[in-house]
Amino acid sequence: MNIRLFAVVACVAAGALAGPVLALDFPARKPGLWEIRTGDGTGKDAAADHTMQQCIDAASDKALRDMGQGMGKDMCSKQELSADGGRLVMDSVCKIGNTVATSHAVMSGDFSTAYRMESKSSYNPPLMGRAEGHSVMEAKWIGPCKADQKPGDMVMPNGMKMNVLDMAKNRPKRP
Repeated sequence: MNIRLFAVVACVAAGALAGPVLALDFPARKPGLWEIRTGDGTGKDAAADHTMQQCIDAASDKALRDMGQGMGKDMCSKQELSADGGRLVMDSVCKIGNTVATSHAVMSGDFSTAYRMESKSSYNPPLMGRAEGHSVMEAKWIGPCKADQKPGDMVMPNGMKMNVLDMAKNRPKRP
């Protein structure tokens, strides 16, 4: 998996895992179709920018947060969420393979129409050749899910459609 696709998946997971892992309430997203754009925040590297769509309802949004919580328990030795004015601040230390990723992310928005997360991470040893990374995720609600979509469906940047909830159900259980 290249670092850019990893960043897309990591941003979505970070947004999903923050809530239930921590004592602070994490806002639920409005049910429907969300467009999620990720990139490096500079706009200079078009290859770093990805756009995907995600169909959710209240139950799938909670399931995604619960899934993130499980990933966080397995991978992260530190996860802290705090409120700073109208923003949520997340700090984490997670193990990705042999690499320790230390991340600081700030989320803002109303979660009913739009939200934004900006994160900075350092990787020790470097992850896929990078010692640090910066990413921005912007999500906006674009309306009801399409007729051929069900909650949990994601349409990836390459057009591939997958249901992350079905994938999680079919994943082998860890001992």
